Amino acid sequence: MKLEFPRNAVLAVFMLGTFAVGMTEYVVTGLLTQFAEGLNVEVSTTGVLLSVYAISVAVFGPLLRMVTIKYSPKPLLLVFIGIFIISNIMAAAAPTFEVLILSRLFSAAMHAPFFGLCMSLAVQMSAPQKRTQAIAAVQGGLTIAIMLGVPFGSFLGGILDWRLVFWFIALLGVLTFTGLAIVTPNIKPSSTPQLKKELAGMLKNKSALMVIAIIVFGFSGVFTAYTFTEPMLREFAGFGVTGITTGLFFFGLGAVAGNFASGRIHPARLTERLIVFLAVLGAIVALFTFLLEFSVLAFVMCFLFGAGTFGTTPILNSKIIIASPDSPSMSGTVAASVFNLANSIGATLGTVFLHASYSYAIITFFAAGIIFFGMVLTVVTHLVEDKTLFQQSADQ
Repeated sequence: MKLEFPRNAVLAVFMLGTFAVGMTEYVVTGLLTQFAEGLNVEVSTTGVLLSVYAISVAVFGPLLRMVTIKYSPKPLLLVFIGIFIISNIMAAAAPTFEVLILSRLFSAAMHAPFFGLCMSLAVQMSAPQKRTQAIAAVQGGLTIAIMLGVPFGSFLGGILDWRLVFWFIALLGVLTFTGLAIVTPNIKPSSTPQLKKELAGMLKNKSALMVIAIIVFGFSGVFTAYTFTEPMLREFAGFGVTGITTGLFFFGLGAVAGNFASGRIHPARLTERLIVFLAVLGAIVALFTFLLEFSVLAFVMCFLFGAGTFGTTPILNSKIIIASPDSPSMSGTVAASVFNLANSIGATLGTVFLHASYSYAIITFFAAGIIFFGMVLTVVTHLVEDKTLFQQSADQ
């Protein structure tokens, strides 16, 4: 692919976009108390903001990509980021909790196709041995959002007003729109993508289906615990706004470290490394509430939680995309959608358990159990998947 601008410049704009989208998705975890106070709802109810966003990504993301599959990537990216800007303006001005939820639905609808297109273009622009690294770079915007955007949003919302957070995100959207308009290569597909063929290819692909199962039935446990990180830091560590902001920063710092570390993994070693990541992540989640009571360890656990969570994500994304060579237009979108389906399942389970008066410790134990089940599925995957796909990806 011939580029008018350097590959790193295009990836930087993609990262800015995924930073903005990631901040929109995750910043609410640091503002649950502020939403509850400002919009007169219970804290347990505000967890719906995460689950609604995630289920919207999972359902509407693939549908939007199917409808737009015949169009060129550049105009689509501009349309999607335009929807994103409008949705965040709506959130900033939301007079009721219901309107805030509606704004989340709009921003969530563009999430999966936006990520999918960015990852697809990043792979096309990269040499075969750098494809996992390119996917990690796109994903890196999201992890940096968790490191900087979420704690900044939590601090801004806690000190001033949560509405300012969404105005800030809308501004990031405008900057992203400008960057995409300037640097994104205007690629026209050499042939019209065949939707039915691509979907059929994924449904018959045992390697891709096993990864999807790992995400839905294993990775979902992450969000059973992560959804209520902010109130857990308040209850167990006794943190106020500054402590919570610092804890969320360490979670994000770990996320960035884990993300870029896993981006260096050789494609042929992805499954083996995934088994290790899930085993460690399950242990971290199981111990989370017990170690939060010690201030220093609270920050360490936040860092490890972030590193485990987002060290796992690029591995799973890479496995779906590399395992689906016959579905180049849909694989990235499906990957993003499946992750958010898992997020929705996890957030919903956490909310249900909290409404049922289960303690945060019980919730995190249950979350760890789900993650360990994902590890078992990964071991099974290692035995049955088509390993030649991953070796070929590295050798091309």
